[in-house]
Amino acid sequence: MAKITVRTLQKKKARGEKITMVSTYDYLSAKFCEEVGIDSILVGDSLGMVFQGLDSTLPVTLEEMIYHTKAVRRGAPNAFLIVDMPFLSYQVSLEEAIRNCGRIIKETGAQAVKLEGGEDIAELVYRLNSIGIPVVGHIGYTPQSIHRFGGPKVFGKEEEEAEALKRDFKALENAGALMVVLESVHWKVAKEITETSEVITVGIGAGKFCDGQVLVFHDIVGLYEDIKPRFVRRYAEGAKIFKDALRRFKIDVEEGRFPSEEESYGT
Repeated sequence: MAKITVRTLQKKKARGEKITMVSTYDYLSAKFCEEVGIDSILVGDSLGMVFQGLDSTLPVTLEEMIYHTKAVRRGAPNAFLIVDMPFLSYQVSLEEAIRNCGRIIKETGAQAVKLEGGEDIAELVYRLNSIGIPVVGHIGYTPQSIHRFGGPKVFGKEEEEAEALKRDFKALENAGALMVVLESVHWKVAKEITETSEVITVGIGAGKFCDGQVLVFHDIVGLYEDIKPRFVRRYAEGAKIFKDALRRFKIDVEEGRFPSEEESYGT
């Protein structure tokens, strides 16, 4: 797999080719993504819920993001690698935000950082872009604002909300954002935004007209059974396969069928 860069993704948008993105947090799943040619990997702060079993993304730390991103980069040396900046790593001040984003780029091998917000983070996006740190925006449902929204919801169904989304997107575009994730956005709004901008759009629950699509690895392979949002398509029932293997291992050990002579040393 050839190295995927900013220009690779921009050329795909220009040619009308769809971009594939997977959110994951470890070496092995990243290696699988690389081997099948996934364009981009997002190390999402969703690891707090999927990997750590937390109720939200809010407790995830910068150090944890760095740790997981290093593992992902070892598994996928060529995919375009994006890292979520966790809650309060970029909201306190411009100086602290730039320092933390710089740490991510310096220490992990990532090629871009992802920030939630629109007009409110435009100045930060501009500053980061001006010093050579590509930025991916994230508008619509932003999980770090879960307490403000009261939980997931669809954005853009009402005209006022749709116009607010367009303003947020335009602010990120003017500030130099490379890409914007549209989460839980009405498909008509996502389509209009995508077709009127050179900025790459990546949808998650935003319809088929975005330039690319992202899902969490554990959702794609069916490992995460607790919830299944409407926008998730499971391509395997991994949890059932894994649990069946574990049950068979348990029975074989309990009944003395594992290990066999062939699986033992000294025979």
